[in-house]
Amino acid sequence: MIRRAVTSRLPTRHGEFQLHAYVEECEDETPRTHLALVRGPLESDPAPLLRIHSECLTGDLLASTRCDCGEQLDRALAAIGAALSGILIYLRQEGRGIGLVNKLKAYNLQDDGLDTVDANIHLGFEPDERDYSAAVDILEDLGVPAVRLLTNNPKKMAAFDRSRVRIVERVSLVVGETSENASYLETKRKRLGHLRGA
Repeated sequence: MIRRAVTSRLPTRHGEFQLHAYVEECEDETPRTHLALVRGPLESDPAPLLRIHSECLTGDLLASTRCDCGEQLDRALAAIGAALSGILIYLRQEGRGIGLVNKLKAYNLQDDGLDTVDANIHLGFEPDERDYSAAVDILEDLGVPAVRLLTNNPKKMAAFDRSRVRIVERVSLVVGETSENASYLETKRKRLGHLRGA
């Protein structure tokens, strides 16, 4: 169950957005608040650029180089800010859906030699617990019929299979590879099926 709770104007260094807060009622869980940052008049673009970004406090806020999340978020906002119109949906599902504390436990297991997939499995989780249905519901609420999806993740594309919203193009999201995140990025490609950014 998704409902739009409030809309506010949000000026940023990437341009001005309308910020919509959506509350998702979850069974046996505290409701989660997701965000949709909308740039420009959506009706002016038959297929606005869309980024679905899952919360990563360590990468998005603390500039961690263990992952590519913070750089992905910044590049996506820059691309949407430069476009005629676009949307960034920020889903509150930290650590591939396992939560912040468990993500930090997974970090410790990675430092001991496990990759990101095996660390999640060792903690009793699926390799990726995220669900993108809330993002599709938000797009339907916004009245968006089609999108150009900014992603390297096939699972995000599959979330649209039963949706009225169509993906007309996949746009690669290119980020830098460093000594800290190289193994993480390779694991995403080899074990989670992520496509290369270029």
